[in-house]
Amino acid sequence: MNIGTIHLPKTACLAPMAGMADRAFREICAEHGACYVVGEMASSKGLVYRSAKTAELLLVTEPERPMAIQLFGDEPDTMAKAAGIALGFKPDVIDINMGCPAPKIVANGNGSGSALMKNLPLAGEVIRAVVKASAVPVTVKIRKGWDDSSVNAVEAAVMAEESGASMIAVHGRTRMQMYAPPVDLDIIRQVKQAVSIPVVGNGDVDSVEAAMLMYERTGCDLAMVGRGALGRPWLFAQIRAKLLRGENLPEPDLDEKLAIMLKHIRLACEYKGEHIAMREARAHTARYLKGMHGAAELRRRTSSLSRYEDLEELAGAVLGRI
Repeated sequence: MNIGTIHLPKTACLAPMAGMADRAFREICAEHGACYVVGEMASSKGLVYRSAKTAELLLVTEPERPMAIQLFGDEPDTMAKAAGIALGFKPDVIDINMGCPAPKIVANGNGSGSALMKNLPLAGEVIRAVVKASAVPVTVKIRKGWDDSSVNAVEAAVMAEESGASMIAVHGRTRMQMYAPPVDLDIIRQVKQAVSIPVVGNGDVDSVEAAMLMYERTGCDLAMVGRGALGRPWLFAQIRAKLLRGENLPEPDLDEKLAIMLKHIRLACEYKGEHIAMREARAHTARYLKGMHGAAELRRRTSSLSRYEDLEELAGAVLGRI
């Protein structure tokens, strides 16, 4: 599929995940086959009012490309100004967040993130304003709707296309469903049939089989992986091998998994500093170690990680149990 002039193979891309899909994780996922990554969502108001913390979320590095910067907000003028600032970081794409279900996002003013699903006229103004301000393609990530009584993903997607969006990503759950029950693949299929721009399917893609099902049941142009890649960035390589070569890649062996984990957290320490990175690494390492022998004890040890050397010692202990 193409986003403007950017060609993406029919494999899998990385979803935006606040607090998890940071620069280090995005680079690891790209290294292991993610064809496209989306950064953590950044506040349009934070950018316009020159928040250094918000600006840090917009850094784009060569190993991540092609990459989108994701913005959230509900004020068209502010979103347009934020898009102009974001262009200074040289993203390949600017993505508008209409899918985040977090209370602090949807309760902001008129409501950003998935709250925009309740106000499609305003959402259209936001998209048109960003498209007008942007020199790169603008995409939109939506949900099935706000709740079961207002399922409007098809209407939102048609509106987004008419407003100038170059691609639509659809999470097949409503905002009120958050991340359960199982994703509704049929709504993604309906969106795909309703628009002519590319459609990315998102939700529950946590295995090669789930990626294949996403493609088969929805006809989407690209599968998006979010939580399924946490602790398993090699999933992208497995999906890529299956779709492009018909090859079934096995799970990496324990040595490989631990080497990937160590590299991921080493990069995070380099980019954020050891203190912050190791605190955030606790959640990541618990996922990498999930299912291993003595998992309960390993989880206990991950909860107190404070130095990179602690993680190296933990990895050595895991290998010593074989």
